[in-house]
Amino acid sequence: MSAPAFIKILDTVDSTNNYAMAKVRAGLARHSMAFAAMEQTAGKGQRGKSWQMAKGQNIAMSLLIKTDKLKVEQQFYLSMAISLGVIDFFKNFAHDEVKIKWPNDLYWRDRKAGGILIETVFKGNNWKWAVAGIGININQIRFSHSLPNPISLQQITGREYDILVMIHELYDRVMFRVENLLTLSIDELYQEYTRNLYQLNEIVTLKKGNVVFKTTIRGVSPQGQLLTADKMERQFDFGEVEWVQ
Repeated sequence: MSAPAFIKILDTVDSTNNYAMAKVRAGLARHSMAFAAMEQTAGKGQRGKSWQMAKGQNIAMSLLIKTDKLKVEQQFYLSMAISLGVIDFFKNFAHDEVKIKWPNDLYWRDRKAGGILIETVFKGNNWKWAVAGIGININQIRFSHSLPNPISLQQITGREYDILVMIHELYDRVMFRVENLLTLSIDELYQEYTRNLYQLNEIVTLKKGNVVFKTTIRGVSPQGQLLTADKMERQFDFGEVEWVQ
């Protein structure tokens, strides 16, 4: 799956994922292409939410990943690999207490430092492309009051970072994980992801519909469902439950 690295820096774009997806639809996509923006006017988050970022202060990047060597049922494996690449990047600067909050938010302690949004392209039953959008708070120190618990790398370390250097560092870390996905033992990948799971073996409060309940996080299934236990063992699909802060 290897190909020459290519990162295009955009000044302003609605969404790097939209920009990357347009390349796929136009037949111009190449594996390992990446698009990073200094400003997003309509950044995408999970479940239709927006991703807010101050211009020139954070990372907003989308990677094009050719997935024709992966099976449809391996979609969560790619998500795990990308998440671990993001963990590798952030831990290099923030060290410990960096976790992935299911399914793929980046957390430092109990505060959100970033997120991942993976969109897929199929041709018939064949999985052809993944567009992996990654947003990470780097230098921003003031956030909208509408965001419940944001934090940036500068707030954690007290240092200011060169965004272009950080974009290339993140790219290298994530693509290393992606390129090794087919050669790495799936059990090893799965276990490493589980070890880095936010609030693993802790009691949390979740909400499903109008019902709020407490349960213990036990892990994630190989298909990506959240596994919990209380009076009974449970599993939840993405979007079925949400954390209550």
